[in-house]
Amino acid sequence: MDTSHQYRGGKQLFIDVHRLEPGKVTYEAVAGAHAKDLAVQGKYNIQFLKYWVDEDKGLVYCLSSSGDSGSIRKTHAEAHGLLPDHIYPVTDGMEAALKGNKNLFLDIHYLGAGKVSAKDVAGAHEKDLEVQQKHGVNFINYWVNEKEGVVMCLSEATDSTSVIRTHKEAHGLIPSSVLKVKQGE
Repeated sequence: MDTSHQYRGGKQLFIDVHRLEPGKVTYEAVAGAHAKDLAVQGKYNIQFLKYWVDEDKGLVYCLSSSGDSGSIRKTHAEAHGLLPDHIYPVTDGMEAALKGNKNLFLDIHYLGAGKVSAKDVAGAHEKDLEVQQKHGVNFINYWVNEKEGVVMCLSEATDSTSVIRTHKEAHGLIPSSVLKVKQGE
């Protein structure tokens, strides 16, 4: 069962993923597309909150609050025509403050459909917080999609190895990928 947080007016959080051409995506271009999303979002009753860009891999992750995934797709279509490859309804954790002195990483765990709960992820996140300082990591937040078994974690760290070491020591759940990202709002 998906227990995503419900926000104002019955909205929930979503993360949509755009898989674009590696090496041909710039943060500046995504910021421009995001501005177009913001100009259209009211028409579809969406609020785009943040986005993350991995320029090297051509990946863009957008966090939004919406009543449904179809409205997200319609907003992107009208704003700039770049449709997401996947849209995940997600539950989020308690957001920590950015310290701003390290790189940002978004790590992705594919645990399998129905094999993860928001409660389990909250417990694993607490374990991450207990050992993060040892590895020079600052975990900012996480998002979980219970139905598909996907967990995404945002952190600040010197390098991706530090993020992996923290997860490994805390609970043993190694991410499938760790992306160095730039964040926009």
